[in-house]
Amino acid sequence: MVARISIELDEIEDEILENMLNNVYIEESSDLSRPKPNIILEHTDNTTYKCEQILEAEAIWAVFYMNKPFNLKSSNMLTNYPGPKYKKVSFSNPGHAHNLANKLNEMFECNDFNVHKLTEGEIVHEE
Repeated sequence: MVARISIELDEIEDEILENMLNNVYIEESSDLSRPKPNIILEHTDNTTYKCEQILEAEAIWAVFYMNKPFNLKSSNMLTNYPGPKYKKVSFSNPGHAHNLANKLNEMFECNDFNVHKLTEGEIVHEE
């Protein structure tokens, strides 16, 4: 009886795995896949084989508070360890920016956080 149940479970696991693999193949071959970004520059370190690519982007999306830029700091009120963490508020993907704005609006019970699309700006040099 135990051996029969074990065999049936193995067959069910095999069927589930096959269905998952088929679904992954369907998603990868779908016309709805994300387009590949255009590579502008590429550098590979011949020692570490680490590759850095500069990719074309439509814009940078930044979350603003009351239409002004801000920094977002997270820390633990009970202890100083590991110290404060400054979180990103600008992204090369609009979805991440909108998710953060929605999260902050919900957290602070307001509608003061919004997303700005940045496509150009003043060039600044380090002093």
